[in-house]
Amino acid sequence: MSSPNLPTSLLLNGREFSYASIQQTPNPHTALNGYEAKVLELLRQWLTGAQEFGLRTSGSTGQPQLIVLKRRQLAASAARTGDYFDLGPGDRALVCLNCEFIGGKMMLVRGLERRMHLTIVEPHADPFDFVAAGAEFDFAAFVPLQLRAVLAAGRAARLNKMRAILVGGAGVEPSLLTEIQKLKVPVYLTYGMTETASHMALRRLNGPDAGPHYRVLPGLHLGQDERGCLTVRGDVTDDKLVVTNDRIELLDKHTFDWLGRVDFVINSGGVKVQAEKVEQVLDVALAELGQSRRAFVAGRPDERLGQAVTAYVEGEALPAAAEKRLLSLLGTRLAKYEVPKSVVYVPAFKATASGKLDRPATLRGVESPRRDQ
Repeated sequence: MSSPNLPTSLLLNGREFSYASIQQTPNPHTALNGYEAKVLELLRQWLTGAQEFGLRTSGSTGQPQLIVLKRRQLAASAARTGDYFDLGPGDRALVCLNCEFIGGKMMLVRGLERRMHLTIVEPHADPFDFVAAGAEFDFAAFVPLQLRAVLAAGRAARLNKMRAILVGGAGVEPSLLTEIQKLKVPVYLTYGMTETASHMALRRLNGPDAGPHYRVLPGLHLGQDERGCLTVRGDVTDDKLVVTNDRIELLDKHTFDWLGRVDFVINSGGVKVQAEKVEQVLDVALAELGQSRRAFVAGRPDERLGQAVTAYVEGEALPAAAEKRLLSLLGTRLAKYEVPKSVVYVPAFKATASGKLDRPATLRGVESPRRDQ
């Protein structure tokens, strides 16, 4: 007989499914929507001992790709996170990321490997709308859009009952970071990818241990290639060297600063501009103007410069005075060659299937007129 503290079932969209029934093929639960069926199939594969798992990359920087990870890679990742946050039997996890991608998939694996109680909900802006009012959790992972929605709904008290929260999949905007500072629960920004079986480094965003640097989880080995891009090797990579396109500053063998993607470098008149650096300043400037908008920076073809640094802002065009103020703020905080030459307004940014900003698709669809400086 199993211990009463150990789960023998889970909740999926408010319905209870026993682990015994999940392992059956075909599954006896026939009234399932498409997402529920996919989640139960992922769980069945793990519970019945599958050794390989096909996963799609997010497609945030290019076309999504299918890669295969071994069971031992996913188990190693789950063990490392479980040890780091002291997660164990009987703890409660909220799974609200898309389980077709590595972030959500690993939340399932962590729950199964650490014998946690799993509450799984289909991805929504505020997942607490779809769980019982009195439900409490020890651990959860959100994308920034979800965490913003949860906080806007006044659910900080529910978050503060947790042991830790992960946030990833996109950058944390300044206004959201300000709200995170008010939380008592430790919140960690994650760094990782499908090839590393989810996150392999963390950065604390709030509390006395908050800091600007990522720290790699124990047992993984960092390096840099000739481009200054991060390399990593360990059990989560099947002991193979994974070479990323992320430019970093390696502070020591455990710690690094993320500078941006090498393929997001803009060559403007022979000067290389890191788009993400400009984006961080742009986000702060928009927040100071009271504009809670998404924005990104990219190089636009230009006859004279080759690529012109360009700001892409979601939503309607700012009034001329506000845009002038925005460009003035950027001019005081960035080097001359980093300041966007124009602002392009996009009614709505495109997103990948995992909910991340799809820059290539957004840029392909841009037809809005621009305002030049």
